[in-house]
Amino acid sequence: MANKNLTRAKAAKNDEFYTQYQDIQKEVEAYLEYDSDTFRGKIVYCNADDPYESNFFRYFVLNFERLGLKRLITTSYKPSPIANTQLSLFPDEYPNEPQPKRRFSKAAIRFIINEVGDFNGDGEFNLKDIAEQLKANKNNEWAPLEGNGDFRSKECVELLKQADIVVTNPPFSLFREYVAQLFEYNKKFLIIGNKNAITYKEIFPLIKENKMWVGVTSFNKDMLFISPYEIDPTTKPKTAIRIVDGVVYLRSPSIWFTNLDHGRRHQPLPLMTMADNLKFNKKVKNNPNAYKKYDNYDAIEVPYTDAIPSDYDGVMGVPISFLDKYNPEQFEIIGMAEDNGRGFSGGIWDGKNPHCVINGKNMFKRIFIRHKK
Repeated sequence: MANKNLTRAKAAKNDEFYTQYQDIQKEVEAYLEYDSDTFRGKIVYCNADDPYESNFFRYFVLNFERLGLKRLITTSYKPSPIANTQLSLFPDEYPNEPQPKRRFSKAAIRFIINEVGDFNGDGEFNLKDIAEQLKANKNNEWAPLEGNGDFRSKECVELLKQADIVVTNPPFSLFREYVAQLFEYNKKFLIIGNKNAITYKEIFPLIKENKMWVGVTSFNKDMLFISPYEIDPTTKPKTAIRIVDGVVYLRSPSIWFTNLDHGRRHQPLPLMTMADNLKFNKKVKNNPNAYKKYDNYDAIEVPYTDAIPSDYDGVMGVPISFLDKYNPEQFEIIGMAEDNGRGFSGGIWDGKNPHCVINGKNMFKRIFIRHKK
């Protein structure tokens, strides 16, 4: 329910949902731990972000020099709720000044940041320097877009061609098309999508072929998003929101997708033998289907990632959350249950039910894997 609510809202032209700063920071910092030069000398493009409001813009502009960026480009989609004066681009930097009411902008906009620094000479660098630098159009650029800022528009595609890495939270309803464009132009990326995108027929083959993978942040916690509009919690299902310190957040089972390398995907998953799992793993002992052969696939059921046996050489069906622990040096992805057996060598699909079946009962979505030899 939470995911459906967010997906519908993301599809609406008059609604936007913002990623929390700490979620962006936590994810990006993990790539820097693996390779401190991940963003050095690169042009980063955030092409689904209102720079007046976006925490993606805030993170990358405030860390511009530390990351070693060459340029930061941000484009918004029209209409977008923004502050109504250029000097009040970033309200957090002006706590003692009256803030204008939000309105819908008449045009989509782009920000191009080429350098940052203490523009006003007050002895520190912050967002106020960026705001004043943009107002002066000195080395950094603010300009309206000719069109509505759609990532598929000609002018946004031209900006995309300049970019090395795309980092954003794209529209969930257009996720397939968005990812296809990134691959068409051979771009590195770090983006947010819902977990179910793993099973899309356009996305799973890219994961299977190690052309994209999930990010560092764990599957185990749903992401919380900020709405620029006031939310009445009584109008939302409890599963769709979470209230933290009086603030209402939209809750979604979303994860990061990327083709940037990170350390977690190279950490081997510690495993026990099948016999030891049956003896010591309580979850396995209490699951009647654990390690049973599927009725319609030549593979065994492994209901939990931590129950993958170290000594089984055949094909295993694991939950999609396995990708959270997937090490491409340790495992090979063979296929997926709900793809009608495509890519699953040696499998026997009954032609009627694309799910994994045990004793006539459908299992949840499964990814087929085996140990690398």
